Amino acid sequence: MTGVVVFNKPFRVLSQFRKSARKVTLSSYFSDPELRVAGRLDYDSEGLLLLTDDGQLAHKITNPRFSLEKTYWAQVEGDLTTEALEQLRDGVELKDGKTRPAKAKKIKQPDILWPRDPPIRFRASIPTSWLELTITEGRNRQVRRMTAAVNFPTLRLIRACVGQWSLGALKPGEWVKV
Repeated sequence: MTGVVVFNKPFRVLSQFRKSARKVTLSSYFSDPELRVAGRLDYDSEGLLLLTDDGQLAHKITNPRFSLEKTYWAQVEGDLTTEALEQLRDGVELKDGKTRPAKAKKIKQPDILWPRDPPIRFRASIPTSWLELTITEGRNRQVRRMTAAVNFPTLRLIRACVGQWSLGALKPGEWVKV
């Protein structure tokens, strides 16, 4: 198959092929034994997941040395401030060290979004904001930890782009070979 599969990973799907008794995995969507996940996307995150049968390409996608940009849309709790955006752009101190500077901007809710099941918690007294965050690292739960460090916890997280590949108009569970 040599190439890349662009997959819109649904919420609460494990980014692994090994079947799980309690959780849905990629084996529910793909049967090609040669495919490998090129990067991680947490169980409770949604959006772009790349798969390939090309080991060298998977290495280039996942190795932080190549500084491949990954863009996320995060719905955060609260009305995102200019100060928080500047902190994200400067790099945020986490328990495992300071992050690289990120591209960060407040955005409107993306038009292509689909309803999440179950929906995020809603509190009439607490507003939410949308953030577009582009990072070049891939630490464990990095975006969630970064937004929490600037006092805007992530409620919903969607990866929109990895390098040259983007989610496009794919709905959850849909994929395309590119």
